[in-house]
Amino acid sequence: MSRRHIDVQRAAFDEHGDDPGDLPTMRARFEHNGSPRYLLYTIKRFGLDRDYGFHLDVELVSDDLESGMETIRERLDGGGTDLVDTDFISVARERAAGANVVAVHPYGRTVGGLVAPEDTDLGGIEDLSGHRIGVTRRLDKNWILTRAACREFHGFDPDETTTLVEAGSRDGLTRMIREGEVDAGFQFWPLVPELTRTGPYTEVQSVSALVQRLSGTERKLPVATFVTGESYLDERRETVRAFAAASRDAVDRLVADDGLWVEIGDRLMADDDPAVVRAVRDGWRGMVVRDWDEGTVEGMCRLFDHLEAVAGSEALGVEAIPAGTFEPDP
Repeated sequence: MSRRHIDVQRAAFDEHGDDPGDLPTMRARFEHNGSPRYLLYTIKRFGLDRDYGFHLDVELVSDDLESGMETIRERLDGGGTDLVDTDFISVARERAAGANVVAVHPYGRTVGGLVAPEDTDLGGIEDLSGHRIGVTRRLDKNWILTRAACREFHGFDPDETTTLVEAGSRDGLTRMIREGEVDAGFQFWPLVPELTRTGPYTEVQSVSALVQRLSGTERKLPVATFVTGESYLDERRETVRAFAAASRDAVDRLVADDGLWVEIGDRLMADDDPAVVRAVRDGWRGMVVRDWDEGTVEGMCRLFDHLEAVAGSEALGVEAIPAGTFEPDP
């Protein structure tokens, strides 16, 4: 993503910036290439934060949050940020290490899909053995989830029966798939449409379907959550509840309003090809989780147990989900 496009996105948010006045402020810091920006833009675009009695201060930042929860802990504990998003395993890991962070609202099943050329002989994950499979890195959650599903449902561990190729980056993985260096690859979900809608590729397996099956529940489970600091939650519990309400309204608009996605494609996406925008729109709608409850959290804990059984606590960085990691009803 070019510097110019990042500036264009920031200008789109700045256009809907407003004076907080006497309203409590929630400072949200999100990656400029992350899909939560669509939801945050919708909140600001329609003034949903003000409608629910708070001011959402959005800043798009670099993707160094991907480097680990230490940065998130520093931002939340350090007092400069009140809201970020990350996967719930990272929240558990950092909380176990002493960080005062808590997941207060679901975001979505931010996983990916197994993409292969249209003439592939892969019909599903049960056919992985003997193939060269691309991943961004060996500990990518898409691969760990796939290993867990293969062990649980098909009786083998693909880590032992495939040739795994680490690309090192999402862009590098796309290149490897396009140039045939791998038979298939597990790509992050927003990048799947760029392959399947613009080239001779097909999504063989959605990892979100594996998440749902492993969780043992009919509830739609999030992998990513919105996270705040315990001190902010204690001091601004009503604001956290207001954000959850504004988020639900924004989700409803993004699910129902196709025209809104045309605007988002024009203002926030690097590739505004209508076919790609529609594919990202449909993927986002399938990925997002509007709400959660205790039953959802129980399913997330079962999913963690599956991943721990496959990858081990050393790989996940945490032996168990600490008490207080989730606050489904703040």
